[in-house]
Amino acid sequence: MKKEKRPSRLQKLSKEKKCVLIAICILLVIGILSPFVINGVVVGNARRYFMEPEQTEQVNADCVIALGAMVWGEDTLSHMLEDRVLGAIDVYERGGAKKILMSGDHGQKDYDEVNAMKKYAVEKGVDADDVFMDHAGFSTYETMYRARDVFQAKKVVIVTQKYHLYRAVYVARALGLDAYGVASDPRPYSSAVYNNAREFLARVKDFFTAIVKPEPTYLGEAIPINGSGSQTDDQA
Repeated sequence: MKKEKRPSRLQKLSKEKKCVLIAICILLVIGILSPFVINGVVVGNARRYFMEPEQTEQVNADCVIALGAMVWGEDTLSHMLEDRVLGAIDVYERGGAKKILMSGDHGQKDYDEVNAMKKYAVEKGVDADDVFMDHAGFSTYETMYRARDVFQAKKVVIVTQKYHLYRAVYVARALGLDAYGVASDPRPYSSAVYNNAREFLARVKDFFTAIVKPEPTYLGEAIPINGSGSQTDDQA
């Protein structure tokens, strides 16, 4: 009767190394593919709630949210920001929302997106009392969190460029808002390639942020969106 050969120590190590290599390969594949899967989930879930401006009349939202972007100089809106504000005004004038929430970065004295946004809307004929400013809308996630908890909105229409709208609507809905999106892309933008690359990564980040749900940088007292927008004006 022949003796059964036992695997040598060298063969055992070789098998262990193979297992480790296979595990590493699997993790690498998951790491490479997961951002694409997450982007697919965010885009696929959010696009169902996109609509044309004229369709927002049926929504009758608490507010339309214009998301901040670059301001040039003291109060000149960049093209991207101007288009967001114009889109929000369009929704408001069609009766899609009772109020406008201008949300952006006003974390420094010498940089102020939200007052520039409100000034532009009022110059276009919007009642100043109907325009609220979120001075601490430092990110898309923080804007949606504060719209819910500070401004006590329940149903919102979000206006921004299409590439950004998927994440904004996804995050808003993940936070419990009844959110709809209107894309405002009336012209091409010079930074389109950079914006799309950055947004790909931002969707992955906010996918997890919306699961953990951390508090934003600032919360503060409630400012109900059904009141007067003058409550959010800078105090002299």
